[in-house]
Amino acid sequence: MLHMPQRTLSFGRHEIGEGRPVFFIADIAANHDGDLSRAEDLIGLAAEAGADAAKFQHFAAETIVSDYGFRNLGSQQSHQASWSKSVFEVYKDASLPDNWTPALKRACDDAGIAFFTSPYSFELVDAVNEYVEIFKIGSGDITWLEIIRHICGKGKPVLLATGASSIDEVSAAVDAMLEITPMIGIMQCNTNYVASPEQFKHVNLNVLKTYAKMWPDAVLGLSDHTLGCAATLGAVALGAKVIEKHFTDDRERIGPDHSFSMTPRDWREMVERTRELEAALGSSEKKVEENESRTFVLQRRALRAAVDIPQGGSFTRDNLVALRPCPEDALPPGKLEDILSRTARKDIPAGAHISWTDIDWQ
Repeated sequence: MLHMPQRTLSFGRHEIGEGRPVFFIADIAANHDGDLSRAEDLIGLAAEAGADAAKFQHFAAETIVSDYGFRNLGSQQSHQASWSKSVFEVYKDASLPDNWTPALKRACDDAGIAFFTSPYSFELVDAVNEYVEIFKIGSGDITWLEIIRHICGKGKPVLLATGASSIDEVSAAVDAMLEITPMIGIMQCNTNYVASPEQFKHVNLNVLKTYAKMWPDAVLGLSDHTLGCAATLGAVALGAKVIEKHFTDDRERIGPDHSFSMTPRDWREMVERTRELEAALGSSEKKVEENESRTFVLQRRALRAAVDIPQGGSFTRDNLVALRPCPEDALPPGKLEDILSRTARKDIPAGAHISWTDIDWQ
């Protein structure tokens, strides 16, 4: 029996989901460049720029990549082709020492944002569990159902990235999560990490519509690696409630993640534009808004006397005209047929609007 996804994910003092502002995750990933102080500084910068959380990636090179396997591919491929070091060496440089975790947690607490991570082994899931209130499963582990179940078994909300996967693979992973917990989030993602405008045509934000049909109650999101905030705004308009993007202070720095990351200035702009969009999305109820109450009068037409109409005179198409403004007691043009051949109860000067009380209904 599978759980039904929760509409809202609650952890610590944070909430993600229906009726809540979009939750922004700054993925610092490898952008700490092997320096704890730098990682702590990036946490502070992310918080100042409007991030709600800072995310890291806990792995050991030996338990996430095979040096032999990558070397025997013949060449480094996709976004890894630009790396000057081997894949194994890059992962080794980006791995987090065990003693960083409590320090990163403290830095996030001091900055007032959530700390969480993507752990890439059973041992690391257990090691970071006491420090995190929410987990993220990276796209690369979407078919490793055993670790997905292990993470979900910790009793905390879990976000699942779904890059480079088929809908059947996503469905299998989500089912594995829902076997254990209702506290899940599903994030559309494209995992080709290149800072190119070409990337936009591969993001496929409309997949969020597919996810919404398949899991109508689930929290949806976007794990994005495009430049700027266009994809973010599109995702939010389609219902995404959590956005994750990489974060750095300088895209020109050497490292695997800097080139496609957001800077503090970019991040602040993204958050501000998103808050404007959230306000603009508003309600699905169609009604006259409070700030339209006067324009309602100014812009709508009313039935008016085209010429002086004497008391007892009949209303005709020739002596009526539809013109702005439309006071609250005025008849709209749609009522013309209702009053044709009726007579005026009083003298109505040319230009005056017609109200129900001006009409003799006898």
